[in-house]
Amino acid sequence: MKHKKNTFIKIPFRGSGFSYRKNYWISPVVFIVLIALWHLGSTLGFISKLVLPNPTEVVIAFHDLYVTGDLYLHVGASLKRLILGWTLGSILGIIIGFAIGLFSLVRAGLAPIVAAIFPIPKIALLPLFIIWFGIGELSKVNLILFGTLFPTIIATYGAIDNVDRSLIRMGQSFNLTWFSITKKIVFPASLPVILSNMRITAAIAIILIVAAELIAAEKGIGAYIQMAGSLFAIDRLLAGIIILSCMGLIANWLIGFTERKLLKWRNL
Repeated sequence: MKHKKNTFIKIPFRGSGFSYRKNYWISPVVFIVLIALWHLGSTLGFISKLVLPNPTEVVIAFHDLYVTGDLYLHVGASLKRLILGWTLGSILGIIIGFAIGLFSLVRAGLAPIVAAIFPIPKIALLPLFIIWFGIGELSKVNLILFGTLFPTIIATYGAIDNVDRSLIRMGQSFNLTWFSITKKIVFPASLPVILSNMRITAAIAIILIVAAELIAAEKGIGAYIQMAGSLFAIDRLLAGIIILSCMGLIANWLIGFTERKLLKWRNL
């Protein structure tokens, strides 16, 4: 008597509509189309050169920045302030956020203070920072640190509060220590929110450094934009704005790369 072989019917995955597809070609196409429309509008006169100069003029402004060496001068000054202030603010914010999220006494003491200071526009504190720390680098770095610190604190202890308590109870049922639960459960579960918040704080840091350099700096992208605006050099002004946009894109890519490396478990 012959036995029929077991046959398996392949059922298609029904959650494909929520899967992420890496369509890398779309962004360059959209960028090229926008530049082409900008160039066409400027050439045909639909866009006034007093409002928005031709893209070729902006490219010439970039070339002048590169040839004179001002590109490295201004970008280097801004990057140094950004990296130092944003890194220190993020590290301190994560430490304080974890302290608030894990210890009730720290939460009772610091959470109201954080809630009271967070809504204050940090740009409004720049004159005070200049009085406290002088007109040099310290006031600019501390402004970025201060502006990065409080969003990071709130995002960190908010992420800890949203950790699934059943996971913590499971760790306790296996007699894991408090440190092990924090390291193996709380930290990995809160990491996606912390990294997502870093994208926001990177943008905040760029906004703050431009504001600081507009008021009190001789070098930096903000100072370059201020000089271009005072001379009504719209091409140079746009070149500075595009540099800021590129800095934001690079920061976003670096954080995204870090997410892909640290959060591989999400794709398992």
